[in-house]
Parts: sequence; structure tokens; C-alpha cells
Amino acid sequence: MSGNKTSGKSQPLRDEIKRLRKSLSELTPQLDVLLKRRGFRIYKREPSEDLLLPEDKFIGSFYEMMKKYSFRLFLREVIKHQKSFRLEDVARYATLEVTKDYLEYMTNMGLVEKLSGVFRLSLGPIKSFGETLEWFVAEIFKVEFTAEAIWGIRFKRPRVGGDYDLIAKVDGSILYMEIKSSPPKQIYQSEISAFFERVTDLSPEISIFFVDTELRMKDKIVLMFEEELKKRHTNPPKVTRIEKELFQILDRIFIINAKDSITANIEKVLSCYFRRSL
Repeated sequence: MSGNKTSGKSQPLRDEIKRLRKSLSELTPQLDVLLKRRGFRIYKREPSEDLLLPEDKFIGSFYEMMKKYSFRLFLREVIKHQKSFRLEDVARYATLEVTKDYLEYMTNMGLVEKLSGVFRLSLGPIKSFGETLEWFVAEIFKVEFTAEAIWGIRFKRPRVGGDYDLIAKVDGSILYMEIKSSPPKQIYQSEISAFFERVTDLSPEISIFFVDTELRMKDKIVLMFEEELKKRHTNPPKVTRIEKELFQILDRIFIINAKDSITANIEKVLSCYFRRSL
């Protein structure tokens, strides 16, 4: 009972915070203006070639389904076997019963079709889950934090190339987020180095390295960050734990995973950043 009471009391506060953030967002320059002031002009953004999204009328329910880690893992398997698969082929990370429900949901939205006893992806070909995950995280910033957010951004920069997975404007600050759909074992030191290069070039107030996994970050990802910091600093700053598998460097660079929820972990990062001087 006490949990319900607490939740009921906190909801008006959350609504008020959203209202204040919306007002502040309207009073501060738009994200493209903030980027232009730093010498960054958007060349390309939000490519749609590999997006796995339903029709607009289903977007709301699809966004809610994407909050489930097991559903995101299921989508990875569907993309992996997209040309032809059976129920058992995409049930690696969930029970057959849950996977059957997910397949039925995807079929009802028109994203999957059944032919001669096997399923296939209706859209395609889809190269990876990466763009759909970037879209989803951008939606989290828009829906849950009333923040302007864009994903899949490319700038024409002479020194630092590649895509910026997500950039958001949070209370007038620029937030850059690297979004990894691959598990930690498929993330390499060169990717950590590229992340730091982009952070140095853009100089955002908040930077987040996010891996869509519930596995431990300390075992590999944090170790690679520590190695990269040693290369870049004579006296490297420490990677310290905020809680569980959430880590921070100098209260400006954060390492997070999807344990508990992506939304909750982003909220903890923002709270940590904005409370850093208190």
C-alpha cells in the first residue's frame, strides 16, 4: 500500500518537472542553433533505411513494447533471421509462450507475415537493430523528459568523422549519447576511443555511453574506459560507480546499461549531473 501512496504523490511532481522543462526548452535556443554556435552543422540525420517501425497508429504501443528488454532481444533475433524463421528460431531470450505473443503482436502490426508455416519480416532488408534502438532512445528523451532529441546525426567535420547516435538538449545543455545494441563482448577498444574523440570535438555538457544489455559493465566496458583514460591523461580521472552498473567520470561522462530500465538509468544520470555542485 505504501508504494502506491508514494507513487501517487510523486506523479504530480513529475508532471510539474515536465512542465517546467517544456517551458525552459521553449525559452532556450533550439538544438540546431546550439550546435551551430559550436561550429557544428547537421549534414544528415535520422536515416530511415533500417528502421523497424510500424504504421503511425501503432507507434504508441510499439514504444511501450520497446521498453521491455526481452522484446528488444526478440527483435534482434527477428532481424537476424528476417528472411525465414520459425517460433523456435527467435525464442532464444524468452519462453516460447512469450515469444508467441511477441510474434502475434508483430503480425497484427504488419511487421511480420506468416507463409507456409514459417515467418518472415515484412519490411526489409534490415541490416541491424541499431537505428531502431536509436529512434527509441530519442523517443524516451522526448516523451519522458520533454527534451528535444535527434538521432543518427552526421556532421561534416575535418578531424572527427562518423555518426553521433543521439544528441539532445536538456535544460539548455547539450547531451551526447553513444548507443550500442551489441553485447559487451562485441564492443572494442577502438569504439571507446571514437567515443572520446567525439566528446572532445563536440564538448557536450553531458556524455553517455549506453550499452543495451543487462550484463555487468565492470567486467569489460569499464576496464576499456580506464585503459582509454590512461592513454589520454598523465593522471587519469577515475571511473567511479554511481550505483549498480552505472558509472561516471568527472560528473560529465557516464557509462550505463539497460538493467532495471533505460528511462530510469537516464534519469539517474541527469540527477547526478544536475546535482553535482550541491
